[in-house]
Amino acid sequence: MKSLVTIDRDENGAYIAECTSIPGCVSHGQTEEEAPRNVQEAIQECFEVRAELGMPLTITTRQVEVPV
Repeated sequence: MKSLVTIDRDENGAYIAECTSIPGCVSHGQTEEEAPRNVQEAIQECFEVRAELGMPLTITTRQVEVPV
């Protein structure tokens, strides 16, 4: 299963990777390459916990256009 993740830098320079379709599923890394590798483990663990609790594995995400 493929999951969309966002990658951003925090104020200390660490890279934060977040899975957009699983609330609270976040990890980090010291490099932009390390962060997505680390979030893969977090995604797997989130799947396991959500399955144990009888929750859907992911939530629905959509793109919306916001006029600026």
